[in-house]
Amino acid sequence: MARTLTAFAGDYWIGTGEEAEIRAAMRAMDGDAPMILVFDDATGRQVDIDLRGPGHEPARGRGRPRLGVQAREVTLLPRHWEWLGAQPGGASVTLRKLVEAARKEGTAQPSPRAAMDAAYHFLTAMAGDRPGYEAVIRALYAKDRDGFVKMSEGWPSAVRDHGLALAMPAFDA
Repeated sequence: MARTLTAFAGDYWIGTGEEAEIRAAMRAMDGDAPMILVFDDATGRQVDIDLRGPGHEPARGRGRPRLGVQAREVTLLPRHWEWLGAQPGGASVTLRKLVEAARKEGTAQPSPRAAMDAAYHFLTAMAGDRPGYEAVIRALYAKDRDGFVKMSEGWPSAVRDHGLALAMPAFDA
C-alpha cells in the first residue's frame, strides 16, 4: 500500500493522496503559494518529494537500486543467524518475508501511540508557535479529545482538523 501524504501551503490544505497526486497538486500551484510543506500521514513527519517525477534516475548505489534494496547492518545472536541461514532462500529472503508479514498485520489501524506521535510531529511543524500549542499536546498525550479541540479552537481549521484526524485513533482507543 502506498503511503498517503498531505500538503499545506502556509495554513491552507492543498491535498491528501499518494505521492503522484501531491506532486501534481504542487505543480498546479505554479509558484503562486507560499512555502509548501508535505507530511507523511503515517508518521506526521515532514517529507520532501521530487517534483521531477518517477522518470528521474538517482545515482546507482549498492544492492538492487531499481527494487529499492539497500544494504544495511543487522545484529543478531548466533542462533538467529543459524535459523535464518537454514530457511529457504537464506537470511535476506526470510527477513523480507517476516517484515512484510508484520507490516500487513499492522496496517489496518495505527496504534494509539503511533497516532499520537504522528499528530505531535505534524502539530510541532505547523502549530508549534501558536497559542495553546503546549496545552494541545498535553491533551493529545492525555487522550483528551475535548481538551484538544477546545485549546486549538483559534488555529486555522485545516491545521486543527488534520491534527485531529491524525490523533483520532488515539482518542478512540
